[in-house]
Amino acid sequence: MLANNEIRKLYLDAKNYDGIIEVSNADSLNMKKIYVLWLVAILLISGIILRLVYLNIYKINFLSKEMSIRVERTVKIKAMRGTIVDRNGKPLAVSTLMPSIWINPQEVNNLSIEKEIKLTKILGMSIKQLNDKFNQRNKTFVYIKRQITPKENENISQLKINGLYSQSEFKRYYPTSDVSAQVIGFNNVDDKGVAGIEYANNKELFGVDGQKMFIRDRQGNVIENLDNDKLTQNGKQIQLSIDTRLQYIAYDTLKQQVEKLHAKGGSAVILDAKTGEVLSMVNIPSFNSNNKIDPKGLNNMAITNVYDPGSIMKPLVIAKALDDKIVTPQTIIVTKQYYVGHKLIKDDEPEPFLSVRDVIVHSSDIGTSKIALKYKSFTLWNYYRSIGFGEKLGSNFPGETNGILLNWKKWRMLDQALMSYGYGISVSLFQMVHAYSIFTNNGCILPITFYKHQGAVNCNQIISPETANIVKEILADTTQRGTGLKAQLQDYTTAGKTGTAQKLINGHYSNRNHISSFVGFAPDKSPKLIIGIMIDDPKGQYYAATVAAPVFATIAKKSLHVLNINTDKL
Repeated sequence: MLANNEIRKLYLDAKNYDGIIEVSNADSLNMKKIYVLWLVAILLISGIILRLVYLNIYKINFLSKEMSIRVERTVKIKAMRGTIVDRNGKPLAVSTLMPSIWINPQEVNNLSIEKEIKLTKILGMSIKQLNDKFNQRNKTFVYIKRQITPKENENISQLKINGLYSQSEFKRYYPTSDVSAQVIGFNNVDDKGVAGIEYANNKELFGVDGQKMFIRDRQGNVIENLDNDKLTQNGKQIQLSIDTRLQYIAYDTLKQQVEKLHAKGGSAVILDAKTGEVLSMVNIPSFNSNNKIDPKGLNNMAITNVYDPGSIMKPLVIAKALDDKIVTPQTIIVTKQYYVGHKLIKDDEPEPFLSVRDVIVHSSDIGTSKIALKYKSFTLWNYYRSIGFGEKLGSNFPGETNGILLNWKKWRMLDQALMSYGYGISVSLFQMVHAYSIFTNNGCILPITFYKHQGAVNCNQIISPETANIVKEILADTTQRGTGLKAQLQDYTTAGKTGTAQKLINGHYSNRNHISSFVGFAPDKSPKLIIGIMIDDPKGQYYAATVAAPVFATIAKKSLHVLNINTDKL
């Protein structure tokens, strides 16, 4: 048997052995937990790394965009469009700041039915139109309505709709409105020119937008301005040759006559007789460029439309013959009616004989056509081109017409005869008034422009100064005892020629529809103004002597007084 002390020793050894076993099991369990934690940690870190790789490779564009939207903000600073002024510095087109309403659909969270109804009433929009904009949740900037009134903006701000904002934008304002609408043109909602001078000079007028960048917090508060601002460059000022005073005179006078005669429309053009500057160009119908645009009045008929000019062609043809010494003012022309091809050429007031002077004064188709037929086709065609027919005048005005001048190789004898008194050739009123500058400028045709001249003017000599003065004197005689009697003025001498032409409708000349026109200048000995009038399809009376000549007289009289031109009549 084992002694008690031995048994006790074995017991203690066994106990110690069990203790060792217990300690070893606990360590093993802890190690397992550590391994699990490490594994979880590794998996988490790996997941984070994979996520970062995914975001930085596959989602970098999306994240950059979202970061910019929420943190970095760039605000465009709109350049102010340049002003357009007349020759005296009076504004014709200016820009004013107007509020525009936009929303961030992602921020809109308190739009009640009541607020929505009030908003539609203020903006003049339907519920559907408004909802279509508010429902664009994938966007952070949506225009609700641009260029509203300050009062409308104030009423909207009182609604306190989250995510709805106001910003200032430039809106174009035209002080002369419908008086100058077709010349000045107008802009679209983005302030870009779409017609007239606004379109022709859009690059110079538009300027360069600036920008400002800053950092904002999630509540939209600016917390830091960035140092990469871009300065705004406002548009340039454009000075036209137009005289606003003459523009009003021409517009009011023309409108009264068009309405009085129930005409389809009309145009008037005033040129400086010595520089070729356009002092006035008006059309009826017109439109109010500050309101909704009326398509009926958009067309600048004086420069874009063509018509058969009628007898105002005659002085130009005869000037060529006088200059070439084919005839003199005293040359007698047999003016009995005659046939050219199948066409009978006749006069409204027939005379058996007329001097070349009286061919113009009494407006003889027979006399003019006989003079024109003395030329070869190419010679006359080349002359018409030299005075601006059949091609643009180089004004750079949008939509300027070439007119219609048949190639000389296709001319028949009848074509040549008809063109001499204004049929079979189509011109704009702008072209015709320009052609008459050879009479006011010593036979030298002027370049034409809508911009104020800053220096000397060059011109092309077409006929001699002597010939120009002869025709000028004959045209003065025409207003004294010929078809232009109603173009006379009490205080000033005048000169000019009437033209009454049948309109070409569906390929045929109509004896019921006419164009009445007059082109002349004043004073006749030292011309300051060339004025052209065209009345389209007047009702009742239609002869230019009673339709267009009186309009010329009124415009000339008022314009010369406004310009402080001394009277040349005692």
